[in-house]
Amino acid sequence: MSSNLVVIQARMNSTRFPGKVLADLHGEPMIKYQIERVKNSKEVNQIVVATSTEESDNELSDYLNSVSQPVFRGPLNNVLLRFLQVLDTYDPSYFIRITGDCPLVMPDLLDEMIRQFTNSDLDYLSNVIEPSFPDGLDIEIVSTHAFRNLAKLNLSTVEREHVTLGLYSRPSQFKIQNFGSNLGMQRERWTVDYPEDLEFIRRVVAFEKTQSKLLEIPEVLKYLKNNPEAQNKLSGDLRNEALKDWKPEHD
Repeated sequence: MSSNLVVIQARMNSTRFPGKVLADLHGEPMIKYQIERVKNSKEVNQIVVATSTEESDNELSDYLNSVSQPVFRGPLNNVLLRFLQVLDTYDPSYFIRITGDCPLVMPDLLDEMIRQFTNSDLDYLSNVIEPSFPDGLDIEIVSTHAFRNLAKLNLSTVEREHVTLGLYSRPSQFKIQNFGSNLGMQRERWTVDYPEDLEFIRRVVAFEKTQSKLLEIPEVLKYLKNNPEAQNKLSGDLRNEALKDWKPEHD
């Protein structure tokens, strides 16, 4: 049985920014930079990239194989089934989900959330239910048992595409909890959905290259405060565009 398994959900056919996960980030693909950040976690033991079996994801899969990064390929749109297949393969008691558009994943935040989850009896812990972190630092930790129970329900197409939506939209059926910050960073935009986002990440990483350590949240905030021109040109209000009109069909 695997433990502390991070599943990075990634694909090449993003509608807003195709191919972004392999976009150049200071000489290496963005997904490689993200994986290296995750590897700096003290709690994470294993990383798998979960992509699709579509031909469009062959380039991503081939690259990951070339750098000996475990990759799993499953359905493109039924991402819930893709994750179930990952769980069948790795058999973790729980898993940590992050997405391939979050290159600035923070190792300290990962560790803190993993420790909180493992010391609880929660089904689901995330920092996205009531956002207080920058868009792009999203982390979700899910009990495998709860996830398998979710998959038995009559889920909508949207719930199967947006893997964990069915969990946190059913607070009466699952033990869920939000992980919050009192720094009020929810309007910060550190994700990559558009080319402008990537330019922002490149500025942050260029600054990081001048430092002697990996940047964590306080260092990025200080850099942006001291260099307001480096801020993302896009609004933090663009968070979760794909779900802005979604309403649950269940109680």
